Amino acid sequence: MALGNTAVRVIVSVIAIPLVIFICYIGGIYFWGFTTLIAVTGYYEFNLLSKAKNNSPNLPLGYTAVIALMTTLFFNLFPLEDLTLVFIVSLLFYEIFRNKNSALNNMGATLLGVFYAGVLPGTVLLIRELYRNNSAMYDTGGFLIISLLATIWACDSAAFFVGSAIGKHKLFPRVSPKKSWEGAIAGFIFSVVAMIVMKYLLLEILPLKDAVIIGLIVGIFGQTGDLAESLLKRDAGVKDSSNIIPGHGGILDRFDSLLFTAPMVYLYLKHFSI
Repeated sequence: MALGNTAVRVIVSVIAIPLVIFICYIGGIYFWGFTTLIAVTGYYEFNLLSKAKNNSPNLPLGYTAVIALMTTLFFNLFPLEDLTLVFIVSLLFYEIFRNKNSALNNMGATLLGVFYAGVLPGTVLLIRELYRNNSAMYDTGGFLIISLLATIWACDSAAFFVGSAIGKHKLFPRVSPKKSWEGAIAGFIFSVVAMIVMKYLLLEILPLKDAVIIGLIVGIFGQTGDLAESLLKRDAGVKDSSNIIPGHGGILDRFDSLLFTAPMVYLYLKHFSI
């Protein structure tokens, strides 16, 4: 007997969630491999969406750039701005000889794909490695990522259940017809509450003010990330970014909120907290 979609979702979640939490905790090369896999797969899915709009992204250069970005961020091989300059010049040079559809659309899709699927996941890696020079606090980076994921899950769950139960005012019907203001407000509140709870469970070193602000960031940018990915999928005319994760869709479907949240949290921690 074939398993239903709900059963498949539950089984995958039961296996995947503990594994993801474990990788976040141990960090190091394992977390680099995990985030690089997310970035490469996310770039693959972004290109599926892009090709649905008759674009022809530069895949060899794009994949190379994504892997180079993730590797540079972790191993500090050379300055990020140098890599960006080389990538942009190479993309322009390469496109001269391709002659596929629209050069402007091709380069735009390649650039956005690399930054969306490469730079944004890179900030997840940067958060995990914030304390890499302090062995006594290295685990704090892992607890930060675990707390962010838990807060995002709390936000998504609250938004879904409250929106399904009492949602009457559409949040952004052009992009995501089922989302409501009631659900979004519930997600926002639960984000703050969940991050405060995680502060007392895993991050006692984190000031309460920072926990509240990070919760606010998740409540705003996590839901915005969901809307942004919905916009891309609606424009491409697809329901999911892919079917790579059984019962859950694609990598971008599962990590869209994290991709928008992580850059804002990283910038806040870097410039206003640590």
